[in-house]
Amino acid sequence: MTGLLDRVEPEDVGLHGGRLARLDHYLRARVDSGRMPGYLVAVARRGRLAHLGRYGARDLERRLPVEVDTVFRIYSMTKPITSVAAMMLSEEGCFGLDDAVGDHLPAFREQRVYVGGNDAGPVSVPAPGPVRIRHLMTHTSGLTYGFHRVHPVDARYRAAGFGLGLPPDTTLAQACDVLAAQPLLFAPGTEWNYSLGTDVLGRLVEVVSGQSLPDFLAERILGPLAMRDTGFQVPADHLDRLARLYVAGPDGPVPDDTLGAQVHAPPSAPSGGGGLVSTVADYLRFAEMLRRGGELDGVRLLGPRTVAHMTANHLPGGADLAAFGRPLYAETPFHGVGFGLGVAVVLDPVRYGAPTSVGEFGWGGAASTVFWADPREDLTVVLLTQLMPPPALPIRPTLRQLVHQAIVD
Repeated sequence: MTGLLDRVEPEDVGLHGGRLARLDHYLRARVDSGRMPGYLVAVARRGRLAHLGRYGARDLERRLPVEVDTVFRIYSMTKPITSVAAMMLSEEGCFGLDDAVGDHLPAFREQRVYVGGNDAGPVSVPAPGPVRIRHLMTHTSGLTYGFHRVHPVDARYRAAGFGLGLPPDTTLAQACDVLAAQPLLFAPGTEWNYSLGTDVLGRLVEVVSGQSLPDFLAERILGPLAMRDTGFQVPADHLDRLARLYVAGPDGPVPDDTLGAQVHAPPSAPSGGGGLVSTVADYLRFAEMLRRGGELDGVRLLGPRTVAHMTANHLPGGADLAAFGRPLYAETPFHGVGFGLGVAVVLDPVRYGAPTSVGEFGWGGAASTVFWADPREDLTVVLLTQLMPPPALPIRPTLRQLVHQAIVD
C-alpha cells in the first residue's frame, strides 16, 4: 500500500516474530468474542514496518473486512496533529507559548473561575491570570468537556451544545466564543483536566496563520507527509473504505450511524481536538515523524529540540497526572504519566504498569484507537479500531506488554 513504511521481517529490527504474533492472538480473541468489530495494528522499529496485523470487520452488518486502507475516525488522536501545527507556528515566531490566548482570541480576555453555585446559576470570580497558549496544549487551562458529567460547568457545556465535541451548525470561531463565556473549572495552570483546549488551539492556528484549520493542516502537515487519506471528511468516492462506528452494548457492538456520519461532509466547525479521520499508513507516518525528531523522508516539520520540548513533561514540579490531574476520563492512565504539549509522556514505567521506557509518548481516541512512540527503543505503534467508549475495551496496557515483550535486541 502506498505510504506504508518499508516492510521487513521482525528479526531484522530486533523483534521476535513468534513473540510478536501474541499481539494478534490477543486482539483476534477480542474480535472473536464479539467485543470489538475489527482492528488494524502496525508496529515499526528503527524506521521500518515489522508487523501489520488486521482482522475482523470494518462493517459487521455488511460483512466487510478490515482492509489495510480502511479509514477510521481517530477522534482525539487529532490533538497531536493540531499541536504540531501550533508548534510550527511557534517556531516561526508567530506567538509564544506563554502568550495569553486573549491576545489572539479577544473573547478569552475576561475569563472567570467557578467557585460555587450550580449550572443554572454559577458563582464565579475573575481569573487570577490569563489562559495561556501552553495551558491549552497541556490541558491546564481550566476548560473541560461536557461528557465528563461530574461538575456544574460540564452541564453548562452540554447545554451550550458541547456534548462529545463542538456544537453542530456553528463555526469554529463561534464555538470558541461560546466556550470563552463559560466559567473555568480552576485558575489556569493550577490543575490538569482533559478538555476542549485543543479545539481552541485549532482556532488559534486559524487566526495566526490566516488559513482555515483544514487548509493549514493539508498544506503544512498532511500533504508534505503524504498523509493522503487524513482529513476532516471522507470523500464520497472513498466512503466504502470508512469503518462503521460502533458503541459497546451488553450483547456486543451496536452501530451508531448518527455520530458516525459526521465525517461524511465538511464540518462547519473543524475540531482540532477530535475531528480527523485517518488510515494506519498515514498515522504511522505522522508518529514516525515525531519519533525521528520532526523529520520523515526528507520532510522536516519541526526541529528536534522542539519535538523534545513537546514530549517532555510540562506538569509543575515534574508531577504525574495522578498528583496534578482531576481523576476524570482521559486517554491514558494517570499514575506514572505526565503531559507534554499535546501528548502524554511516561515518567515511571513501574507506576504506569507496563514495561515501556521513560519518555514514551502518545495518545488515544474515543473509538479505542491509540498510538505511541518509544524513542529509546526506536519503536512506533498504531492501533485502529472503531468502538466507543475506550473503557469498554481496556486493551491499551496489554498492548504495550505484548509489543515490548517481543523486543529481543
